[in-house]
Amino acid sequence: MSSVTSAHPLAVPFLIGGRFEVSTSDRRGDVFNPSTGRVQALVPFCTPAEIDRAVRCAADALPAWSEAPAVDRARVMFRFRELMSARFEELAALVTREHGKTLAEARAEVQRGMEMIEFSCGIPSLLMGQALENIATDVDCETSRHPVGVCAGITPFNFPLMVPLWMFPVAIACGNTFVLKPSEKVPLSALKLGDLLTEAGLPPGVFNIVHGDKTAVDALLTHPLVRAISFVGSTGVARHVYETGTAHGKRVQAAGGAKNHLIIMPDADLEQAVKALQASAFGCAGERCMAGSVAVPVGGIGDELVERLCRAGKAMKVGPTDGGADVDMGPLVSRAHRDRVATYLDVARGEGAEVALDGRAFDLPSTGFRLGPSVVDRVRPSMRLAREEIFGPVLSVVRTGDLEEALAIGRQCEYGNGASIFTRGGWAARAFKRRFNAGMIGINVGVPAPMAWFPFTGWNKSFFGDLHIQGVEGVHFYTQQKMTMTRWFRAATESHADPIWKTGKV
Repeated sequence: MSSVTSAHPLAVPFLIGGRFEVSTSDRRGDVFNPSTGRVQALVPFCTPAEIDRAVRCAADALPAWSEAPAVDRARVMFRFRELMSARFEELAALVTREHGKTLAEARAEVQRGMEMIEFSCGIPSLLMGQALENIATDVDCETSRHPVGVCAGITPFNFPLMVPLWMFPVAIACGNTFVLKPSEKVPLSALKLGDLLTEAGLPPGVFNIVHGDKTAVDALLTHPLVRAISFVGSTGVARHVYETGTAHGKRVQAAGGAKNHLIIMPDADLEQAVKALQASAFGCAGERCMAGSVAVPVGGIGDELVERLCRAGKAMKVGPTDGGADVDMGPLVSRAHRDRVATYLDVARGEGAEVALDGRAFDLPSTGFRLGPSVVDRVRPSMRLAREEIFGPVLSVVRTGDLEEALAIGRQCEYGNGASIFTRGGWAARAFKRRFNAGMIGINVGVPAPMAWFPFTGWNKSFFGDLHIQGVEGVHFYTQQKMTMTRWFRAATESHADPIWKTGKV
């Protein structure tokens, strides 16, 4: 990658067959540094011919790679992990420069991504099948797992390094080949991952990267050689990916948007709860599908909770993050996205809510795409702020009288990614755990995002598909089972009657 980018410093290359190439497309997009607002690179929107070539390159590499011993595939992942460890700070700085999150948040992203690689290093034990001897007289039965083929990943802007690592390490370790289309807003981290994979000894064509917008997405969704699609993004696009991909005979897992609720019981440790809410709502500038976006105080604690949240939000330092600046929250990914998030504060006032902390009132530099943390009180469940995914540092407060009312708010939500409760009481925690309408539950945990060994179990319109990302479900998504039944005869005179399909009385 370095030779291409030095010769063409503004042209982001794509990766095909182990080589970085410059696209011939005349359609391009800007890659900003969100801290400065300046364009740092131009990403090409690959032509249909280039996308087709990447898929066919992956298909050509598939026979040899799928037959490589699972242990050898895992060893590539071990080397890949060591290379990432050696370049840890470089990778974190790159994430900060193209996305805008703080350096501490970028380091956490790199660490969580590396955990997925570590998980993939153990793939040989997860590919083991089951066997039962003498399932019928002299008949043995066993299952084995096999790769599904060419897989594609379509990833969002908010975690440019971690989300791709949710997908391709497991897919590749399982014996598949892969085509990644990262968000056109943040392609640089993905390219660095491709660079390190090549350095780790991954054979050419096993991992490829293409760039583009909806045209590129649809090209992958409809390509006859692509067997499986993994997607993370908004709900509208997730539904399109699922419906289009499955209509073309592909296996699809599509993670969509969210509206995550944070319930605060009257007996909660408010100091700890506010710290958790602050990190959940304003961490990564609210640009994550597990961000807490609706605080639900129960009983009479609403006034004190809002006062504490506003005090904590006002104390946050918001500023540029590139260069390792010491700030609590960085910019949003683009000017358009920052402006869209800010409009919700006007929507709140228009619907009768109270903007207790306005992120637009912060003293912020004029450069970059910054917005301070916001707290909106007295939001009703019917309001847009309670229903729509904002994807920014805006925390809505919906006051409730009791736990039953809080649980009912969850049932009304069309999403179902995550939810948390803050309480000292086991009964309330157990009721919340069992009954809240979401797939990932936190008890005194602000962001209940699972680690690599557990599945990312969104519900409702937060996920489309059957097998979730991460964990053993991820392994099952990227593999297909084969059942083999074996019978050997001792002599030619032995009865050839089928010992399994018995026609007589048992």
